[in-house]
Amino acid sequence: MNLNAIREQFPITRNYNFLNHAAVAPLSRPAMEAMCGYATELAEYAYLRGAFYRAAERVRQQAARLINADPAEITFVKNTSEGVNYVANGIPWRTGDNVVSTTMEFPANVYPWMALEARGVQLRAVPEDDGRVPFDRIAASIDNRTRVVAVSAVQWSNGFRLDLTRLGELCREKGVLFFVDAIQSLGVNPIDVRRMHIDMLSCGGHKWLTSPEGVGIFYCQRELVGHIKPSEVGYMSMKQGHADGEIDYDLHDDVRRFDSGSYNLAGICAMGASIQLLFDVGLDEAQVRVKGLTDMLAEGVAHKGWRVHSPRTPSEWSGIVSFSSEKHDVDAIRRHLRHEFRIVVATRRGRLRASPHYYNSPDEIRQLIDALPTG
Repeated sequence: MNLNAIREQFPITRNYNFLNHAAVAPLSRPAMEAMCGYATELAEYAYLRGAFYRAAERVRQQAARLINADPAEITFVKNTSEGVNYVANGIPWRTGDNVVSTTMEFPANVYPWMALEARGVQLRAVPEDDGRVPFDRIAASIDNRTRVVAVSAVQWSNGFRLDLTRLGELCREKGVLFFVDAIQSLGVNPIDVRRMHIDMLSCGGHKWLTSPEGVGIFYCQRELVGHIKPSEVGYMSMKQGHADGEIDYDLHDDVRRFDSGSYNLAGICAMGASIQLLFDVGLDEAQVRVKGLTDMLAEGVAHKGWRVHSPRTPSEWSGIVSFSSEKHDVDAIRRHLRHEFRIVVATRRGRLRASPHYYNSPDEIRQLIDALPTG
């Protein structure tokens, strides 16, 4: 697909230069149409044709393909936090256990682990070093009481990307579970749960997957499913579902045991449409496009005198570029960019944060660079 054809799939391009996909992304046209299709079906036929639970199974297969998992290892969540809590509340902890994470994590991947302190579980937050978390620091924090290493694939504030393959190999060697918050990665930087030895993963769909809020995916390696106790159960957790007159506490053997009640079918259908669009564009092509745009942005703002805080090495770059200037009020600039130029970026930790996606154009990056004052 050429750039013009891709941009046609994102109606936001008619109204804004939208460079804030690390926050809440606009829906793709296919996702919008899928949601409208669900609403029409529900209005005209209710549940009688049963189309959308079948559609959900197709999306389960798409999500599995996206991360190189088996469909039986995938289920749906409301958000990333729900998946984090599945893991945090499902492991049979013992007093003195610990979880290794980092000081750069978004709160969704912090509070569920902090809550375990009441059960005698320590959270070890490995400190950053100039916007990076050194691998050796993480390795040194793991001991014989470490049960989980819980990290974000890409850090929300500055876009630092961890080497998940290396970290997964370390966790496998140490006999430690490896959990990944993938919300700032999936859709740009591919994740392969097999190659990276990821045991569990959670990802909301409303950022780089350009899906609605309130839907996402949760992955758990098949061999581990029986070792994590569901923190919530309901009829959908059970093998017999809602069979008339039958009550039998018999959990699914796969990740569906974490389901409790009805799915967000509108959101799931929309997410499936956006994932399919990503497949149509090509996972590698999307990554190449975002790499080119973010390289252009980082070089451009640095040339104007701004300090770039996002690592840009081949193994560390992501779709997020964070930059600052001691001469300017970045929040005032953010507002000015939106109101005067219809450019949408964010401020995080006293810095401007831009996060273009594969449908953005080089002209949009140039417009942002030109609109910035000299740093």
